[in-house]
Amino acid sequence: MVAPKILAVAAFVALAACQHAGGSFCDIEKPNRNPAEDMTIVEARDALAHNLKGQRLCGWRP
Repeated sequence: MVAPKILAVAAFVALAACQHAGGSFCDIEKPNRNPAEDMTIVEARDALAHNLKGQRLCGWRP
């Protein structure tokens, strides 16, 4: 059960670093449109979290 916590912390640090790289999340990031069948469960979970954040902060459409 430690791996999901480490993964969550790593994702948070990566996203926080993007915000300090010269623009906001909405300026830098784009929706993840990769087909789910090409992803592992962890990658799909991360893509979903990324896209939900984009919907919330940037108004991305599903």
